[in-house]
Amino acid sequence: MFERFTKAARAVVKGAVDHAERDGATVVTKDHLLLALLDREDTRASAALRSLCPPERRPSLIAALADARRRAGLSRADTKALADLGIDVGAIVARVEETHGAGALAGDRKDSGWWSGRQSFSREAKTVLEKSLRVALARKDREIGDEHILLALTMTGGVVAEALADHGVTYASVEAAVAGPTAL
Repeated sequence: MFERFTKAARAVVKGAVDHAERDGATVVTKDHLLLALLDREDTRASAALRSLCPPERRPSLIAALADARRRAGLSRADTKALADLGIDVGAIVARVEETHGAGALAGDRKDSGWWSGRQSFSREAKTVLEKSLRVALARKDREIGDEHILLALTMTGGVVAEALADHGVTYASVEAAVAGPTAL
């Protein structure tokens, strides 16, 4: 599948690995893929992101991802469902962080290491990459571009899709931006 990736899409994957390494994470996650997309310039996905989530709104998007990471990756829907059962996620996070330090539930275990010397991808990140292939095929595109990765991120659910949607980046809006006259 990777041979079908454009240069821009390959750069996103490499950028995601770089983000994971900088974070000290043991796996590349969907968050890292999004952060790598946000780093890109002069690509179809970057043009779509620039029009849908201008640079001045990006700190809010990144803060939403960081906040969800603090909650062990729970989305607002997950948090609400637990609250309906009488479980206060905020209180649990506060107590765990009080005992174990800030970000204790973030899931970035730095002690497990990489047995192969290569950064591995989380199941969810692999799903995004697989869905990017399906998106490209459905659109009858011959290659997988960074825009396909962005489209896949919007449709996989979870915290990243939720944060993107909160910032106006949905599958429909990305598809329209990529197809529109301002697309590269």
